[in-house]
Amino acid sequence: MSATESMSYEKDAEKNYVVTADDTHGEVRLKRQLKNRHIAMISIGGVIGTGLFLGTAGSLRNGGPVGLLLGYAVVGSICFCVMVSLGEMIAYLPIPGGHIKLAERFVNPAFSFTMGWNYWYNWVIILPAELSAASVLIDYWTTKVNNSAWITICLVVVVVINMFGAGVYGEAEFIFASIKVLTITGLIILGIVLDLGGGPNHDRLGFRYWKHPGPFVQYNGIEGSKGRFLGWWAVLTQAAFSFIGTEIVAIAAGEAKNPRRNLPKAIRRVYIRILLFYIGGTAIIGLLVPSNDPQLNLSAKEGSGTAAASPFVIAIRTAGIKALPSIINACLLTSAWSAASSDLYTSSRALYGLAMAGNAPRIFMKTSKRGLPYVSIIFCALFSLLSYMGVKSGSGKVFNWFANMTSIAGLMTWFGISVTYIRFYRGFKLQGLDRSTLPYASKLQPFAAWYGAISCIIICFFSGWSVFLKDNWNTATFVTNYLPLVLFPILYVGARLYTRVPTVKTIDMDFTSGLDEIEKDTYDEPPPRNKIEAFWQWLM
Repeated sequence: MSATESMSYEKDAEKNYVVTADDTHGEVRLKRQLKNRHIAMISIGGVIGTGLFLGTAGSLRNGGPVGLLLGYAVVGSICFCVMVSLGEMIAYLPIPGGHIKLAERFVNPAFSFTMGWNYWYNWVIILPAELSAASVLIDYWTTKVNNSAWITICLVVVVVINMFGAGVYGEAEFIFASIKVLTITGLIILGIVLDLGGGPNHDRLGFRYWKHPGPFVQYNGIEGSKGRFLGWWAVLTQAAFSFIGTEIVAIAAGEAKNPRRNLPKAIRRVYIRILLFYIGGTAIIGLLVPSNDPQLNLSAKEGSGTAAASPFVIAIRTAGIKALPSIINACLLTSAWSAASSDLYTSSRALYGLAMAGNAPRIFMKTSKRGLPYVSIIFCALFSLLSYMGVKSGSGKVFNWFANMTSIAGLMTWFGISVTYIRFYRGFKLQGLDRSTLPYASKLQPFAAWYGAISCIIICFFSGWSVFLKDNWNTATFVTNYLPLVLFPILYVGARLYTRVPTVKTIDMDFTSGLDEIEKDTYDEPPPRNKIEAFWQWLM
């Protein structure tokens, strides 16, 4: 029996739930400290970060306003399908390790091994990406201070938050995510006002930039529909970087209070994040900033003054609003801290889950008395030192390298989640179980999971196509796009040959282990005493 299957749940003196494992001599201890408002805000705004605020600059430059909007819409549809697939499984079995452990139960240990290390790799690499992006945002105010100083400050903040435990992380994320949600909502409203001529310069933009320089960009100067299509396709990988991380609620399931009630609520709110923040945000960006604006080039050399602002800040500054760009940039900086904090939290819990499954050294299961997996946190934090590469090469360029690597690794995680759900769906149906009894179930299944799996593979396979254009070879781009894609099958084949454990038969899938303990963690929320509490319960 695996560590997850043998786990027991106990309540400590503080009425937090402690997850322990019978066969680990007390080494494994995770406390359920994340409240419903933590989970709700983490799912809505927890990983809204530099991908949306800063990375959209390159997407607008490559795809144009319509290419940007369509690219985000396509990836958003994939994200939604993956999330409803994951939500159905994790609401039914909210176990530590999330989709990594679910892959072991419904596919095989080799697939769990592959998904676990791919997921860990994704989050330890995205951490330096966010730190590099934070230094880019600070460059808006000054380029006189070496970026290593800003990276160090941001890194210390992130590590301190995580070392205080899941409860402090949840509170910090609640505050940071609230700032991000308010910021992006305010920017969308402000963008509409500016577009209609409500700014200090009273310049009514309308759809001006859709006409000139045009709705699409002719990628790399390639004429006709081919060039426009390639420009749109170039948006997809960066758009994936913006969406990756939505599945963090699965990893947080092991530390969530009342998971059977709170996780379905979080999953149902995914479409709000996609439609309002991403589709709405990219639509406004395309109206406010022309795709040929030189400030959109994040890979520009330091000192050129072109790598210091997000598209939102560019638009506000162009409109003639003097003080607001600095305020917005400060809010965007907190989003980089927030996203980096989530990256460290997720990577450390992924490594912890790998150790629980026997796929990583047991030392990573070691925790403090407060249930903090500090060994995993420290080890994952060491990889953030990669962000110092940006001090020499230019933080904008390094951010793009890391963004490419994490986009593909994240898409492969989505592929693995979709495959796991397809197996889950088949086994659930074959064993005669009723999906209507699940805490959360989508009417789109299993078609949504198939769409997610196939789309992720296609985008990954063609992600690095631009290097094959004439005179356009770039070794860094080729490696960062295809290394994560190649590693996935290599890890799976190697693990399969080593374990020699066949794929779990649908009739033998385990849908019952741990259910009794999970039911004990489920309770009814107290009824609201007034309209304010009723609104808060609905919101959170």
